[in-house]
Amino acid sequence: MRIRAATKADCPAIADLALMAGEGIPAYFWRQSQGPGEDVLDVGARKACATTDNFSYRNARLATVDGSVAGMILAYRLPDAGHADAIDDSPRFIRPLLELEQCVPSSFYINMLATYPEFRGKGVGTALMDIVDDWAVESGCDRVSVQVFEQNEGALRLYRRLGYAEEARRPVVPHTAHPYTGDVVLLTKPVR
Repeated sequence: MRIRAATKADCPAIADLALMAGEGIPAYFWRQSQGPGEDVLDVGARKACATTDNFSYRNARLATVDGSVAGMILAYRLPDAGHADAIDDSPRFIRPLLELEQCVPSSFYINMLATYPEFRGKGVGTALMDIVDDWAVESGCDRVSVQVFEQNEGALRLYRRLGYAEEARRPVVPHTAHPYTGDVVLLTKPVR
């Protein structure tokens, strides 16, 4: 297995893995930008090729096995201070996620971690997580943050096994864009 920085050529795979990681949320937003004859995956690939937003190939690292993309982590430094107006202007179901981001300004935020089904259970997610501390330090961060829906028990187990602890939680706002209820949990870990 090899971990490498993503390139523009990887944007279709990044979009595909983002759809898996986001479980409906990216598709909700990408549909709003669909052009004629463009499917949701095309929109995601186009957005991943941009360099002005956090959802970008420049913030992604890929795990490859025998040259094939096996998984992805997309992460970046959160702003030093939040903007409440951004929360107010967002769809209601996204607001709890944005509120939790504001709890951890300047942290290195893991936005997405996903592995293709055929590579699950083979250490790909753990290998991608192994690069996070060094990547966070390069970004000037002393702690890492991630959000997980509490019903995603596998992800919670992984992060807790890797030393992440719960810092806050917010009630999920039900929406057709995702299948979750309960709470979304903010986990953090100091950088080693």
